[in-house]
Amino acid sequence: MNTIKLNKHLLDVQGDLFRFAFRLTRNRDDASDLLQETSLKVLDNHDKFAEETNFKAWAYTLMRNIFINNYRKAVREQTFVDQTDNLYHLNIPQNSGFDSPEGAYSIAEITKAIESFSMEYRKPFAMHIAGYKYETIAEVMDLPLGTVKSRIFSARKRLQQMLKDYR
Repeated sequence: MNTIKLNKHLLDVQGDLFRFAFRLTRNRDDASDLLQETSLKVLDNHDKFAEETNFKAWAYTLMRNIFINNYRKAVREQTFVDQTDNLYHLNIPQNSGFDSPEGAYSIAEITKAIESFSMEYRKPFAMHIAGYKYETIAEVMDLPLGTVKSRIFSARKRLQQMLKDYR
């Protein structure tokens, strides 16, 4: 494809590409940056475009791939890998609140609130907090799965309502 034809195709799809970029990024400035990066990629790789194919689809694919690569790069940059030999300090609770009297009071209040539930709500909620899966709780209590989920949800909402002053 010659340069004039390529430029015309690229200019024709700029509006569509910008809308697609905006849907991906949900930010006008980031969408503009993505559009510019895609346009440069199209211009740099025009020799890889097969003339008998859909130019717009090719440009969309380039934009989507650029967006995904940028996202993955951002995630990688935010990931921190601790290389220290002494990992024991990672298990120490930091600012957990359990050591303070205020934290103990909150735990006591939460326990008291849970104990005020009827057994049909307290038992599945306690099992869920202990780490049991919904299916296991349903088997142990001989209840349908939906009933277990509903009771846990209701217990959680009731607990939030009872302890709303602690937020």
